[in-house]
Amino acid sequence: MPNIAAERLHRLASTIVAATGSSPDEAKAVADHLVMSNLTGHDSHGVGMLPDYVKNCRAGLLVPNQSLKVLRDVGAVLLVDGGRGFGQTMARDAMRLGAERAKKLGCAVVGLRNASHVGRIGFWAEQCAAEGLVSLHFVNVADHDPLQAPFGCSDARLGTNPFCVAVPGADGKPMLLLDMATSAIAFGKARVARNKGVPVPDGVLIDAEGRPTTDPTTYVDTRKGALLSFGLHKGSGLAIFCEILGAALIGGQTIAPHHERLDGIVNSMLSLLVDPAVFGDLESMRAEVQAVIDWVKASPAAPGFEAVLMPGDPENLARTKRAAEGVPIDPKSLGDILAAGASLGLDPAELRRIVED
Repeated sequence: MPNIAAERLHRLASTIVAATGSSPDEAKAVADHLVMSNLTGHDSHGVGMLPDYVKNCRAGLLVPNQSLKVLRDVGAVLLVDGGRGFGQTMARDAMRLGAERAKKLGCAVVGLRNASHVGRIGFWAEQCAAEGLVSLHFVNVADHDPLQAPFGCSDARLGTNPFCVAVPGADGKPMLLLDMATSAIAFGKARVARNKGVPVPDGVLIDAEGRPTTDPTTYVDTRKGALLSFGLHKGSGLAIFCEILGAALIGGQTIAPHHERLDGIVNSMLSLLVDPAVFGDLESMRAEVQAVIDWVKASPAAPGFEAVLMPGDPENLARTKRAAEGVPIDPKSLGDILAAGASLGLDPAELRRIVED
């Protein structure tokens, strides 16, 4: 099947999300986020998440049209609860509150707990950058069985636990943006590989006996096995701190087994938002950031690399390419999305026409 234009994917996603009972604003916000994830090359967090969202809505584990609840408001610190609402709207509103407070006080710390899947964390760093703010985000993943085996473990004990940081530029876009799972790959990348029928890279996955494997099929279909942490003990350590800072610190649901696991997706996220203007001359700061970028990129590319890329460059390159050429969606993933829509009473033929006509 040829690539699908972003606007068609957006119409498909918003139609399906609206059928869960979401308001037009929420359906658009979720579709905006999912399609932008696809455009930036993060198919693991794109429209392929729709079957999980529909499943969780039908099970009552994802609740449309929730309003963010402020639990604590102490100066620069805000604690908010998402009530299992769509993470795309809960995180958006939490970052709006944090940005308003950071621009007033110079910094803000926002603890968001009990949100459903908040998606690609870089989206929230980009939202903060658009407000001229530096941001750091620590995220945990709970409510389902663990996915990541920390360094030295033979089975899964943590979620994929993303970490993200971004520095804003003068144009409202990030000068630098690092957005990554602390597992070697995100679970969604294993799902995409399984749907395409291709192996995952070496060194990212173990089977149920703790042995290295490149076949994602059993893992994705049965959750037997585990993703490995990136960077050995270093990624593992960061994953643990995402669990502690992203959830335990703010009273969120951790992956620890005393919490009931309902097979949904619950994210908690600790976000630090800083107005760089409080430290002095913004132009000087940006010039220094650019000087560092230029210095690193001036290195001759190592053998096997076409160019030296900065954090955020792969997303920018993918966005340009896919905006022009469309988004590749494998037949199984598309079929799963259409089936999810049909389970909500939508006509699969009508849904297919959205992407094919």
